[in-house]
Amino acid sequence: MRIFLLLFVFSVQAIASDKKEWTTLTDCRYAAHKNNDGDSFHVRCGAEEFVLRLYFVDAPETNLTYAERTRQQAEHFGATLDQTLKAGARARAFVRDTLSAPFVVITRKAYAQGAAQDPRYYGMVIVGGKEAGAKDAGKGLDEMLVLAGLARVKGVNVNIPGGEKSRAHVERLLVLEEHAKQKRRGLWAAAQAKK
Repeated sequence: MRIFLLLFVFSVQAIASDKKEWTTLTDCRYAAHKNNDGDSFHVRCGAEEFVLRLYFVDAPETNLTYAERTRQQAEHFGATLDQTLKAGARARAFVRDTLSAPFVVITRKAYAQGAAQDPRYYGMVIVGGKEAGAKDAGKGLDEMLVLAGLARVKGVNVNIPGGEKSRAHVERLLVLEEHAKQKRRGLWAAAQAKK
């Protein structure tokens, strides 16, 4: 039932957001900033700098600014608030380290609400490759975070360039999430430690 409800919500969101054209930004760089976290961080692409909010995933918070969201994240992973905040710090470090080399951002420049003063757009990050749908595409940062147990499948979704439907991408992420849970990776290890 949970999976069906998630897929339904994601499908509705995907239809609503399919109106903007995709833009591929190459040679992007991670920009250090005190507000960066696992699913929302500053990016510099050429002369442009903005905050990128990842589609499809929700990484643990790094502080209690959004206490209810942090509580929901802790509940999802079966962790304490302290464990969740520590996992948020690990997710932030994971993203910083993973994006130490240039990467690709794929975005529609759909505005993502947030507290940052810089423009904040939804998008996807491809690490070690060209773009989604390309023959030599790299790895999606959303998939890497979920598989590491440092993000849950949640958030705004869209159909991906190259023809992949939002529903198929979410289903793949849910499989990766279950795998991370079974292997007790990242924050999933906290559920075992609580027992």
